Amino acid sequence: MNITVKVWRQEGPNDTGRFESYQVPDVSEDMSFLEMLDIMNEHLISDGQIPVTFDHDCREGICGTCGVMINGQAHGPEKATATCQLHMRKFSDGDEIVIEPWRAGAFPIIKDLMVDRRAFDRIIEAGGYISVSTGSAPDANEIPIPKEAADLSMDAAACIGCGACVAACPNSAAQLFTSAKLAHLNVMPQGQTERFKRTQDMVETMESYFGACTNHGECHEACPKEISLDFIAMMNGDYVKAQFKNRSLAGQG
Repeated sequence: MNITVKVWRQEGPNDTGRFESYQVPDVSEDMSFLEMLDIMNEHLISDGQIPVTFDHDCREGICGTCGVMINGQAHGPEKATATCQLHMRKFSDGDEIVIEPWRAGAFPIIKDLMVDRRAFDRIIEAGGYISVSTGSAPDANEIPIPKEAADLSMDAAACIGCGACVAACPNSAAQLFTSAKLAHLNVMPQGQTERFKRTQDMVETMESYFGACTNHGECHEACPKEISLDFIAMMNGDYVKAQFKNRSLAGQG
């Protein structure tokens, strides 16, 4: 296949960006999308031009670093698929593919397709961990965990933190990401001690960076791991409870 790539180029955070078009010949339908970008960059380097900067790491749909907007869709046209797992067979010979970075105020562009997602790190730092002192490590079977709780926790933990939910949301909201990171701890026995403090801290940190959720549902549709909207409902319920429980613990209730 011969593909035209119309890609966003921006030298730095404070520079003005623009689209530039490049021809990428002899693209195999078996290539991944990122392999196609690698080929494009090889051609640019051979021609003495600066290659396009984009995030990538594991290329196995696990790390969450590879996300870009492809023809206006987060991660591209294939549902429940990260950019690195998207293959060129989803496109046709002669296609023009428009590639942009995530567009969100909390994800400022670093260069070209690479954005700064440290706002997600701030949410995790606010409470996405368990700090209860457990003493020496217990045997694995000493803490009974209901299968339903374990399954639900694993469903939430599938979130790879790519940011597609934010990029797809018209409000640039991060409720799906935050609720998944909360749920995978909050439903487990080990997470109960700090459940409501964790919820309040992480939600309020999220709200300092991202927009409000208005239930469009685009986040779920764009998510490569199909994280359920139910987790947002769980988070909202816990946040309301946290307002009472945390005040009570502080002696204000």
